Amino acid sequence: MNKSTLTRFIEKYHLGGNTSSVVLNSKDNSLSTRFVSRDKSLLGKVILDNWTFEDVDMGVYDTDQFLRLLSVLSDDIQLRLNVIDNKAVSLMLSDNKASVNFMLSDLSVINKPPEMKRVPEFEVKIKVDTDFIKKFVVGKTALQDTDTFTVLTNDDVKVVIGHSNINTNRVTLPVETETYEEIENVSFNAELFKNVLIANKECETATLEISSEGLARINFKIDNYDATYYLVAVADVD
Repeated sequence: MNKSTLTRFIEKYHLGGNTSSVVLNSKDNSLSTRFVSRDKSLLGKVILDNWTFEDVDMGVYDTDQFLRLLSVLSDDIQLRLNVIDNKAVSLMLSDNKASVNFMLSDLSVINKPPEMKRVPEFEVKIKVDTDFIKKFVVGKTALQDTDTFTVLTNDDVKVVIGHSNINTNRVTLPVETETYEEIENVSFNAELFKNVLIANKECETATLEISSEGLARINFKIDNYDATYYLVAVADVD
């Protein structure tokens, strides 16, 4: 298999280091994982179809270590599972010149992401395209010390990185909507959202959905990947 197939999957849940410990579920020619960020403000699921491997649940405790080991190998790799007493204990990855052994974690030491008990109505639906992704990523990078972005719906809809009632540095992005109702301003973690966009930057079109109950959802369908993220609103910005 091509190494990038696996690394792209990892990047979509790792999000620049915000998620480290996950259970990878290989079943019925698909690879999937559910995950929650370290600060518990993001919940997500990534699925990769056309995945050819045996059915197994693999505990990955340290994703950073996994990526470092993968970097040793060239593009064309092979995967082999090491099983002892019916338990997956390690994953052997190799190319034609080298091999690496990644120790798998006991599934019990990995925190299980919570289930979504109820998905609210999303009153605002914002079109996300390559231009929006680029501008948001560049804007957040320019405002390194800014923690949040805010969705404003008065008069028209805007996404503002660094919104505040006082005069501050900020980036305002007018956006195109599929539909919207006027709701109270709602703010989310800008760094996490930036990493979500970077991990899915090859997607040409998606929809960012915003609920007045303090939840955002975005789904990306790219090649054989299907990635969904839920962001929980942060405290009101002054």
